[in-house]
Amino acid sequence: MYHHQNGSLERRAQASNGDIATNNVVTVISNSNPITTRLLGSPRSDHMPDNYEDLPLDFNPLVFTSLERHLPPHVINLSKDVKAHYMSNILLRYLPHSERTRMQKQKEYRQKIILNYPVDHFERWVHETKFRIMRPNTMNQYGAVLDDFGLENMLDKLMNDFIRPLAGVFFSEIGGSTLDSHHGFVVEYGTNRDVDLGFHVDDAEVTLNICLGTQFSGGELFFRGVRCDEHVNTETQTGEIFDYSHVPGHAVLHSGRHRHGARPTISGNRINLILWCRSSAFREIKKYQREFPNWCGECRRKKKERERVSIAATKEELLKRELKSAS
Repeated sequence: MYHHQNGSLERRAQASNGDIATNNVVTVISNSNPITTRLLGSPRSDHMPDNYEDLPLDFNPLVFTSLERHLPPHVINLSKDVKAHYMSNILLRYLPHSERTRMQKQKEYRQKIILNYPVDHFERWVHETKFRIMRPNTMNQYGAVLDDFGLENMLDKLMNDFIRPLAGVFFSEIGGSTLDSHHGFVVEYGTNRDVDLGFHVDDAEVTLNICLGTQFSGGELFFRGVRCDEHVNTETQTGEIFDYSHVPGHAVLHSGRHRHGARPTISGNRINLILWCRSSAFREIKKYQREFPNWCGECRRKKKERERVSIAATKEELLKRELKSAS
């Protein structure tokens, strides 16, 4: 343990990274605070940790949820904010000074972007200059195409390095691994903006929908099954009903042919970044496709129904033959 004497810290025993591990207790000393911070070496399996996703943290919230089980008895039942601060001090102890500086710079830069370059500034500039811009699509009256901000290269990298690897796993049957173009835009909902979004499918193979904020209620997405062009207006089956509530900073990745819409934003303002990702190879293949696609829910249902009818007819025919031969 470290001992504080005459304003200095004297090291009595040393473990890796400057920490002490004795009697199933890990001791960490903050450089800026001589007060000892301790964690239990063995987690408390009977403790239900808090969810830290709603706090502004420098580390992944899941790290705090996992680490909470190691908190000492005098800390574990304190408020979530206090526990988060306690654990942050421990985690920061393990970061090199250069990494801590980099994190702080990134945090300041993100805040600068949020304060100085929001979409409403762009809208205000458009209104004041009477500049004509291309709206995101035919359904949204507010928002902007991100290419107008010079973000095309950034979106290329987002699609190639992040979306395509995921889409290749989860949406391989609709060209997820061959995405080669995109249409990115920001949309706004709320006071003096669009209120909701009607039922539709996207002009995309795969769509990324990121909620940027800000404070709002309502605006839930509702999904009602994947459909091909021929069956886009067919009824929704029970197992196809799914609703999703937006959380700022969270994203949804879904098939562009997944029918969906957005319920009214009741209060506040909601801003979402949408990226439609397309595959020219998949679209070319679709032109020559004769059979019903397996990714369409209605096509699969009809195919199963045809198989059921065919099997029933075969069984009936076999039964007739057996009865005839028996007589």
